[in-house]
Amino acid sequence: MQTRSPAGRAGRPRSAAADAAILAATREALVELGWSKLTLGDVATRAGVAKTTLYRRWAGKNELVVDAVAELFDELRLPDSGSLAADIEGVVLQFAAILALPEAKSGLMAVVAEATRDEALRERIRASVVDRQKRLVLEGRARAQARGELPPEPDSEAASRTVDLIFDIVAGAVVHRTLVSAEPADEEWVRGFTRVLLHGLT
Repeated sequence: MQTRSPAGRAGRPRSAAADAAILAATREALVELGWSKLTLGDVATRAGVAKTTLYRRWAGKNELVVDAVAELFDELRLPDSGSLAADIEGVVLQFAAILALPEAKSGLMAVVAEATRDEALRERIRASVVDRQKRLVLEGRARAQARGELPPEPDSEAASRTVDLIFDIVAGAVVHRTLVSAEPADEEWVRGFTRVLLHGLT
């Protein structure tokens, strides 16, 4: 599992084990207490670290929860299923499963709501979740181009815009389905979504 390193601060060397324990404790607290009752003091107790350890790493609850949720999305892997459609279905099902987790659901919705009035937090979400997971689109597109399923895009700027658009379509649809509509993104829905994504309404 990848462990995110928040913005560095002067002080003693970082401990990967402490970071992992803190992020795991944050997710545990989100499930048991919910966003509103979660405190850095409770997270420190659960993680077995001093409260000052958290403040050396994270400025506050918002940033801590973003990193705890981002670590869940780092578990996403693009399967090599032999076709672009099957690869998309595989990763979308994984994504939906993560969003269904109580800690992901409560944490993501809370920080997105907070980010509507906090530009720095919005940028942290973009860097920690959105930009990091665009790797899946890049990997899937390269694989599909190697198979001959997608044409090459020699224009790097156009290719970058395509990656952004694909990510927005996939992430937006799955987040809306699972968190806004509160409907399951099951295999049937994912097959239909993939068909529309690849072939359009026609």
